[in-house]
Amino acid sequence: MQPCKRLRATTALMITLGMNASMIAPIVMAPLANPAPAVAQTVTFSDVPTSHWASDYIRALVSQNVLAGFPDGTFKPDAPVTRAQFSSMLSAVYRKNAIRSAINFVDVPSDYWATNAIRRSYEMGFLSGYPEGVFLPEQNIPREQVLVSLANGLGYQASQPIDSVLGNYVDTNRISNFARSPIAAATEKRMVVNYPSLNYLNPDRNATRAEVAAFLYQALVSEGRVAAIGSPYVVSLQAAPTSYRLAAGTTLPVSYLKDKIVLMPDETLPLTLTVRNAITTTDGRVLIPANSQVKGTLQPSGDKATQFVAQELLLPDGSKQALKAVSNAITTTETIRKGADVGRLLKNTAIGTAAAAAISAVTGDRAIATEELLIGAGAGGILSLIERFLGRNSIDVLVVQPETNVTLKLTEDLVVSPR
Repeated sequence: MQPCKRLRATTALMITLGMNASMIAPIVMAPLANPAPAVAQTVTFSDVPTSHWASDYIRALVSQNVLAGFPDGTFKPDAPVTRAQFSSMLSAVYRKNAIRSAINFVDVPSDYWATNAIRRSYEMGFLSGYPEGVFLPEQNIPREQVLVSLANGLGYQASQPIDSVLGNYVDTNRISNFARSPIAAATEKRMVVNYPSLNYLNPDRNATRAEVAAFLYQALVSEGRVAAIGSPYVVSLQAAPTSYRLAAGTTLPVSYLKDKIVLMPDETLPLTLTVRNAITTTDGRVLIPANSQVKGTLQPSGDKATQFVAQELLLPDGSKQALKAVSNAITTTETIRKGADVGRLLKNTAIGTAAAAAISAVTGDRAIATEELLIGAGAGGILSLIERFLGRNSIDVLVVQPETNVTLKLTEDLVVSPR
């Protein structure tokens, strides 16, 4: 671990040496007794060797009289911290404007040693009470409450999906519901220090004096008030990428939602498919929004099949980008026989030019050339193709039905930005 970095003299952390003992005693008082710490603080403690995981945090705060040791030369790094003690630490470090009016907690009498600190911590938004107006000042504070207090008091909110951030902790299921959002925010701000394992938050375990020192110091780092201390136990999230590359070979589920399409295996027709459900990253970031459209064409694929070839991705906000992808072969067919009721067969159907010519030749129904849903070259094209199919009693056409799900496979990498 790197040696402790000296804090700037101008930092708002500074608690002057002229403070009397009664003002700083609550910051360090032990849970079973209230020994008065020395005003002139040493940064060397018999129970905090330089190899201690939190030694740099402790020394940095003690050197500025934010924390203090005891007359016997100890710091008691593993001792728990009460809610009253933590409120005293907060009121010593922060001088924020009140965001709410103070209340009188029924279990915090006016002559209690930490009454003013509790009042200020509540007014600044760091700490709150429990139902029925109690504060429980002598209750040891759990680690999750310390982090929630700091995140709420500093107004931090998570920018990434909460469950994704908290998924970094093996014991995420132990985090209380009220604490999940603030702890996700604290994690993003690098305020969480987990010793000895980064992946274990231990949210319901009582916070120790060493852990509170680490959390408090990291909160100050997040504000830019002090220099960062190198520690392998600070939880750090990788910044979410600004773009994602979907490699060639990646599959994208899309759907055809419009009218039934009838075409011949050798013809090419324009087609638009729809991304019905948003395509997201594993942590929930939307890469391709729902209702995006994929524009392209149906093209011949072998002797008796067609295949969709994607050309463009059109997003709901109107933005476009090139998309190179193909579907599997579509082989669904329907047989049209001589004498068939064309009106019934082709109701609500989009008809390719070649398919219209074939159906017209087989059924003898020339009116098909005037169908509004005709796609392709139009009536003139049909008339020139009819002779190709004359004399047949039946014809097989390819069919694309509405509500058909299609899987596209990228043939080139696709780079997209989260939405």
